Amino acid sequence: MSQNAFIETAKAKLSDFGLPRIIIALFLAALFVLAPFVGVSIAASFSDIFNRFGMNSLLVLAMVPMIQSGCGLNFGLSLGVISGLLGSTMAMQFGLTGWAGIFGAIVISVPFAVLFGWLYSLLLNRVKGEEMTIAMYVGFAAVMFMSIMWLVLPYSSENMVWGYAGEGLRTTITLDGYWARQLSDFLAIRIGSFVFPTGMILFCAICCFIMYVFMRTKTGTAITAVGSNPDFARAGGININRMRTISVIVSTISGAVGILVYQQSFGFIQLYQAPLYMAFPAVAAVLIGGASINKASIMNVVIGTVLFQGILTMTPSVINSILQTDMSEVIRIVLSNGMILYALTRKGKVTR
Repeated sequence: MSQNAFIETAKAKLSDFGLPRIIIALFLAALFVLAPFVGVSIAASFSDIFNRFGMNSLLVLAMVPMIQSGCGLNFGLSLGVISGLLGSTMAMQFGLTGWAGIFGAIVISVPFAVLFGWLYSLLLNRVKGEEMTIAMYVGFAAVMFMSIMWLVLPYSSENMVWGYAGEGLRTTITLDGYWARQLSDFLAIRIGSFVFPTGMILFCAICCFIMYVFMRTKTGTAITAVGSNPDFARAGGININRMRTISVIVSTISGAVGILVYQQSFGFIQLYQAPLYMAFPAVAAVLIGGASINKASIMNVVIGTVLFQGILTMTPSVINSILQTDMSEVIRIVLSNGMILYALTRKGKVTR
């Protein structure tokens, strides 16, 4: 290959990867280089990034089927999160612990996710072209409705209800004694301050593989066809509304499982308004990873989650160490919302 051809090929690959992502990746690398000089542990930082990646990857993965079907970015991810919250609280109510607890919560949450996803899809199929706007309000409304339901649903476990009233769920419920870090600590690798959550990463990898296989089945191909060219799909005999419904249900299930993985690593269940804005970081991550509003891949999920969570992990630590003051929460809010703003205003090709 000639030098000119090599240069052209390199430029094409850099263009495909995207200049913004290159800048973010270089900034993240610069933070890692700077970290040891300001007293930030590299090993602990890598542990945090791997942990955050496992916690958030399935929530980002939930974006893929809806994007591929043409439903746009799933701002109604809160419906999947609520399904997972129902599954986890009911599993605690039934006294399930350990592996039975977390997998029991998954089994319980899936029917709720299917039901909510189906109802959600009925609405989205009636507002084609305005899905993302409607989805946002659906998510907000569902969270507020469940804020009432968490108070009136007949839970009785003393580990969940308010102590002074004996009814209504607490805002934050600990998973200690149930399935806290059940996946994260499974086959975990510990080297000094570095901890690799093997079980959680393996579980996320399996879920990503299942999604990858699903999107290449006959149904998954039909979903992609509907998102790419609805007229061609309709001419080929594909039921567009049915494919969109399946994609919404799959996305909602992924969100439900994702919040359960998030909970077990975090160690707590957070109710009421906690799920309100969980869709925004997931949307930002998949767009930063190279997805567009009508094309997404598993690679976009992986790259976007690593970059987004890496920046959120490293920047507050490094800047706090430089300034010798605790501004971590302020920096985290500025960064997360800044990346979300960038992601929602960018337009570009999907990176396969």
